[in-house]
Amino acid sequence: MFPYKKTSIIKFVFLFSIVFFLTSCKSLNQPKSVAQPLDYSDDDLVENEIKRINRMQDFEPVRALWRSLLLGRSEVIEKCVERLDIQIEVALDSKDYFTAKKYFSALQAAGYKSEKYSEKDINSLYSKDIPAFNQTSNALNPKSISDCMEACVTIWVDRGIKVQNGAGYADIIIGSGFFIDERGYIITNHHVIDSMVNPKYEGYSRLYIKLYDDPDTKIPAKVIGYDQVLDLALLKTEITPKYVMKLGSSKNLQIGDKVSAIGTPLGLEGTFTSGIISSFDRKLLSLGNVIQIDAAVNSGNSGGPLIDSSLNVSAVVFAGMMQSQGLNFAIPVEYLKQELPLLYTKGEVIHPWIAAFGHTKRNGKNKTGLEIQYVMPGGSAFISGLRPGDVITSVSGTPITCLEDFQLFLLGQESESLLQCTILDSEENECICYLYLEDRPKEPVQEIFNHDFFASSFLPFFGMKMTPSSTLNKNFFTIDEVLPGSTADELNFSKNDQLTVRDVYFDSENSYLYVSIYTKRRKKGFLDINMMLATPLDAPYYF
Repeated sequence: MFPYKKTSIIKFVFLFSIVFFLTSCKSLNQPKSVAQPLDYSDDDLVENEIKRINRMQDFEPVRALWRSLLLGRSEVIEKCVERLDIQIEVALDSKDYFTAKKYFSALQAAGYKSEKYSEKDINSLYSKDIPAFNQTSNALNPKSISDCMEACVTIWVDRGIKVQNGAGYADIIIGSGFFIDERGYIITNHHVIDSMVNPKYEGYSRLYIKLYDDPDTKIPAKVIGYDQVLDLALLKTEITPKYVMKLGSSKNLQIGDKVSAIGTPLGLEGTFTSGIISSFDRKLLSLGNVIQIDAAVNSGNSGGPLIDSSLNVSAVVFAGMMQSQGLNFAIPVEYLKQELPLLYTKGEVIHPWIAAFGHTKRNGKNKTGLEIQYVMPGGSAFISGLRPGDVITSVSGTPITCLEDFQLFLLGQESESLLQCTILDSEENECICYLYLEDRPKEPVQEIFNHDFFASSFLPFFGMKMTPSSTLNKNFFTIDEVLPGSTADELNFSKNDQLTVRDVYFDSENSYLYVSIYTKRRKKGFLDINMMLATPLDAPYYF
């Protein structure tokens, strides 16, 4: 099902009888052509592909291996495998264990083994320094609520002075955080420390923490890594904490289970509140679902831990609705655990994708995989041969029963990684597919718009599959299919309805795409109407 329904449609779709500010079709800027599937029966194409793969080996060895697997020439594959094995050794010699693991995993995905290193060796080197991954003792883990309070901190971002109405005021951002490692590593939200890492912010900004038992002392801290999409950040301070929070799980929690939040609401240090799990699967982020809670959370709680009855961290508090009492949200700790290596080693986390769109496949109430409904021409999924109707059921040995499973797996992956997927095609035949991960754009809708025609791209945008219906007017279409629960479905579009795309407008400031159309809908008595459709530039269904 699509994320925007009923009352949400009022927010995202606006109907106008006359569209004043949109003009002619000349501003539509559709691509002149789109990528086509590679034809490996063409000898010239094969020869050029081999040359391309050879050029990639030194700079993009994983991409070279991926392309060689798609080509299927054993001699080319072997050459790529040998080169990647050498690159693993180079990465290990330079102590770049993250890259070594990525290359090693690529060999595994391709069905090859390194002759020099085992998976156990690589994983041991890779994880030994990552915060919270190798706690040798539970001595620092809290044994009581008061211990948990001492494992939490107040995040204090000093942004100097702001002037309002001719008077100067201290510009302070206050949030919460908690220790996850005895070396002084702290978790908080990205939005709390945004001015420390945002290149567009040009003002003064200094980062400190305050301890629970010493709220008057500001201790300097620095940002190690951050993820704007998941709203997480890893900080470091040069002190040894008394207690370190243990990262637990949210998978065993159920609606109604008691949870507690610790933080600094409205600047009140060391505040402990309790409530219950109100719901799961709230789609407030473009990657993954969040937990809804009714524990009292206010401004300043951001980045604090949500703990269960065993005093383990189940989630990270990140949002509350001030106008709506008891409507608050937290990021599942599984997301944090999955991407901690990236936060620790990469600074800014750039998420990967395969340039596709889809939803969870269901058989009644059972979730059976991730159904591909659209692939962007020229993207990784397209080049790998995925097509609409294919269903991903596993990736690198991990079962995939739903969209969220695939998203969680990707959170621990970096761009330039190779995955081996098991898919069911539209005829229920099982096969193996190799996928290459590329950087996920901040605005997937803009990326798709730049690479595909309206007839295809309107399916992920609005849930309508179309075909061109005029040789004279390239912006006149007939609807072939309407996806259930989509924007098109909610607006009463149906098969064989016709529409003309008049103009397109990207609102980057508010992250929306607006499309002006003229249409006649069967369900509305074929009345002529000018309409404007809108869709956010990012959503959880792009992966």
